[in-house]
Amino acid sequence: MSKLKLFYLIALSMLGFVATDMYLPAFKAMENDFVTGPEPIALSLTVFLVGMAVGQLLWGLASDRFGLRNTLAVGLFIFALASLGLVWSGQIWQLLVLRFIQAVGVCAPAVIWQAMVIKRHSSNSQRLFATIMPLVALSPALAPQVGVLLLDSFGWQSIFVLLTLIGVILLLATLQLDKDNVTVQSSNISADIKSLISSKVYMGNVTMFAMASAAFFAYLTGMPEIMAQLGYNAKDIGLSFIPQTIAFMVGGMAGKHAVSRFGDNKVLCALVLLFSVSAISTFITCQVSLASIWPILLPFCLLAVANGALYPIVVNRALATAKHCPATGAGLQNSLQICVSSISSALVAAYASQAQTITGIAILICLLGLWMGYIMSKKASTPLSEHV
Repeated sequence: MSKLKLFYLIALSMLGFVATDMYLPAFKAMENDFVTGPEPIALSLTVFLVGMAVGQLLWGLASDRFGLRNTLAVGLFIFALASLGLVWSGQIWQLLVLRFIQAVGVCAPAVIWQAMVIKRHSSNSQRLFATIMPLVALSPALAPQVGVLLLDSFGWQSIFVLLTLIGVILLLATLQLDKDNVTVQSSNISADIKSLISSKVYMGNVTMFAMASAAFFAYLTGMPEIMAQLGYNAKDIGLSFIPQTIAFMVGGMAGKHAVSRFGDNKVLCALVLLFSVSAISTFITCQVSLASIWPILLPFCLLAVANGALYPIVVNRALATAKHCPATGAGLQNSLQICVSSISSALVAAYASQAQTITGIAILICLLGLWMGYIMSKKASTPLSEHV
């Protein structure tokens, strides 16, 4: 794969996370402009996740039936248009509606880049996932920093101006793809979905992916309010995402080498144990009075290490069972992931005034779900060493 194609895939994979993270430091400024409390602004993140849950399955089905390029172009157009609308949103209902539409549009690249990897690079898919996903983790660190810079210089609306420009650039790049890159596939949608849902290997690994992601989004939703209650400003909130991002990238790189040496089964077992220790530690620290954010941030960084290595393994193991319908498999996987993450985010947003306590509880619940997925996949799967 050429560096240009790899960069294009990385940009597509990062877009959803950038759209999620860039406006987080602007929560307080948006509260002031919209004359509201923390709950409605936090709800805009939850609504975004709901839109992603709905959109990813739809784009996955459309991609397998109508082809990748045109489906991707439509999604990017919707994303850019909604992002532009958010620039002029002046009421909470407008913010929530447009964030939902923006999320539906950004689902197209979120699904299709995974389908591209499975369709065209199946023999090297896990290595590609392990290469791209740690780089995707840069968005939680870089996007909030860019958000702070734009917020301080031009106001929170400029964040959505930049997202509009990014969407337009990716749209133009997508329209330049050769027609040979689009494979139109007629498929039995109901049969495809039924076969995926009935696969314990697929569902077990998707459950692990969903629960690990839900723990992250619980933290993502609660952290701005936790830090605000502890007296931190918007710049501090943006900077707080750097340590966990570095941890995620370290986990991704270490996991890639560990899988090559020990196999994905042994590495996955170790990662589930690391996730467990980290989640329990985070829960405990969230239940006590704190003077700074570090007692929560440090154990969560260990959880980020676990996630960085776990994501490529479980995504590859799940999609390796969906080669007959990769985009549908990726769409269903991501839809279930975001559904669970939305519930986790909504739980934290609903009790944003008690963000510290509820964030710890949500992460502990996600740990229980992760173990359910691991046990399900462990009973049904065999090592997928041929995909390493």
